[in-house]
Amino acid sequence: MRLLAVSLACACGLVLAQAQAPAPKQSTKNPQQRYRSKVCIYDLATKQIRIIHTADAVWEAPNWTRDGKYLVSNSGGALYRIPVDGKGAPEKLAIPPELSCNNDHDFSRDGKWLAISASSPTARGSQVYITNANGSNPRLVTTASPSYFHGWSPDGKWISLVAQRNGSSFDLYRIPFGGGAEERLTSNPSYDDGPDHSPDGKWIYFNSDRGGGWNIWRIPAEGAGPDDTKAERVTNDNWEDWFPHPSPNSKWLVFLSFPPGTAGHGGRMQIQLRMIPMPGKTIKLTPIQTVTKIFGGQGTLNVNSWSPDSKRFGFVEYEEIR
Repeated sequence: MRLLAVSLACACGLVLAQAQAPAPKQSTKNPQQRYRSKVCIYDLATKQIRIIHTADAVWEAPNWTRDGKYLVSNSGGALYRIPVDGKGAPEKLAIPPELSCNNDHDFSRDGKWLAISASSPTARGSQVYITNANGSNPRLVTTASPSYFHGWSPDGKWISLVAQRNGSSFDLYRIPFGGGAEERLTSNPSYDDGPDHSPDGKWIYFNSDRGGGWNIWRIPAEGAGPDDTKAERVTNDNWEDWFPHPSPNSKWLVFLSFPPGTAGHGGRMQIQLRMIPMPGKTIKLTPIQTVTKIFGGQGTLNVNSWSPDSKRFGFVEYEEIR
C-alpha cells in the first residue's frame, strides 16, 4: 500500500471467491492492449490517493458498500468486493455465472439491493437486474436492450438508466424498482449518459453532447419536459466531461474529464478527475477543481463511487502492459 500526494489545483470554467479475475488473452494475429488496474481511494481531507488493489487485468467502476468497508468492482464479467483497508484478497459476489456484468452497478441507499447491468445467453445486449446485496437472486427489471443502469433515486423507488430504443440515440430513462413500464426522461436527439440523482432527489445529473462538446447537465428527476426545455447545462469549458456523481452530503459533484476533442468515453488516455461544489437552485459560475491527473478513462469512474460519509471516493487508474 502506498500514498501518493496529489495537489488540488484549480482550473476555472462554468459550473458546471478469492480468485483474481484472469488477465485478457493476447491474440497473436490481432493483439489487444493489456492494462494493469489500480483500484484507488482519494481522500478529500488529505488530498492523497491510496491504492487498495492492483491487478494485471481490467478492473472497473468501484462502488462503496453502505457499511463503508468495501469497494465493489467488476472484472472479467464478475463482481468482487475489495476491503478498503487493503487487507485481504477480493471476494467474488454471488452473481450467477451466466450473467456477464459490465461496469454499471451500485447499491441502493439502504444497502439492501444491488443494481447491475449485465448480458446473458438469452439477452446478449446489456440489461438491468436487481439482486440481493451479495449478488444472489437476480431479477430482470428491463424488457429491452441495450440498457445500462446508472443510479438509484434516494427513496429507492426508481432506477435511472441510459438506453437506446428503436434506433434512436441514447437517452435517459427511469423504471420502478418493483418493475413496470419505463419512463423516458430526455428526448433531445443527442447522446445522453451517466444519470445520477442528487441526494435530495430533485435532480438527475448526466453528461451529454447536446449543444456541442461533452458537458455536465441536469434535469428535474421527473424528466426534462417537452423538447427538453427543463435541461440545464452545468459545465461548459473545452474539456469533455462524463459521469457526474453528487456526494451523499450534497457538497460536491465529481466527474471524469477527457482531453478537448475526445469523441467518446471508450478509450484510456491521460485524463482528469474534476470536481465542483454542488449547484444550487440556479446554475452559477464556479471554479472547477482538478482533483488528479491520471491515465484512465473507460472504467475509471462510471458509477457513483463516493464513500457513505462523503470524505472519500473510489476510482481506477490504468497502466499499459507492454
